Amino acid sequence: MFKTRLLSGILLVAIALVTIISGGYVLLFTLACVSVIGMQELYRAMKVREEKFELLELAGYLGAALYYGAVVADFEKYGTMAILLSLVMMMFVYVFTYPKYNAHQVMAAFFGVVYVAVMLSFILLTRNLEGGKYIVWLIFLCSWGCDTCAYCVGMLIGRHKMAPVLSPKKSVEGAVGGVVGAAVLGAVYAAATGGRPVEYAVICTVGALISMVGDLAASAIKRNQEIKDYGKLIPGHGGILDRFDSVIFTAPVIYYLAKLVLGL
Repeated sequence: MFKTRLLSGILLVAIALVTIISGGYVLLFTLACVSVIGMQELYRAMKVREEKFELLELAGYLGAALYYGAVVADFEKYGTMAILLSLVMMMFVYVFTYPKYNAHQVMAAFFGVVYVAVMLSFILLTRNLEGGKYIVWLIFLCSWGCDTCAYCVGMLIGRHKMAPVLSPKKSVEGAVGGVVGAAVLGAVYAAATGGRPVEYAVICTVGALISMVGDLAASAIKRNQEIKDYGKLIPGHGGILDRFDSVIFTAPVIYYLAKLVLGL
């Protein structure tokens, strides 16, 4: 299992390197595909999709496509409009197929657009910032770096449970180790790339804290829906949402922190 998980992790890192370094339409297309897969996993978990392809599910995918089109055109001008239009589309489906869907399914469908497609799009938006080809990697240093450091510290000295009901294996010591580890990684990365160590460390600290919320939020959804994993796409890791749960939360945080702290 460990070997499978390690090999899958290496492949994920390789794909991330290629797509993020390439940027532009390569990254856009990759994120759009990842978003659709992640939305499908969420829709299955939240019962938007039961056994067959549903019209409400299609409205969710169209909403995500509309949003990514707005990101390409001009995020500042059209991003919010695209999100609202996706909600309107879903309400059309809800009203004109009534009583096929219930309100909970409609809310879950819209949640999928925001939680997966919109949040992940901030990887591209961060990449497009001035100096974004370096800053964008802070997203992964915060999330995956924090996760790795937290796991190692937790295994070594973890004693006090952080969320005993939601995630029994996570410890307070591991969480502290994850945050400190992410901050150190950010400072080292800044020194290696000619960035600003103090600012990068601050960004990574906040990002690491948020990444843990993202991880626990995904776990809470799975527990509510009584599933172990969102999918089986990535051997040893589960589905897209199982691997990108913390990245989803970290991406928009890094984008806005980069603009605020670094003045971009």
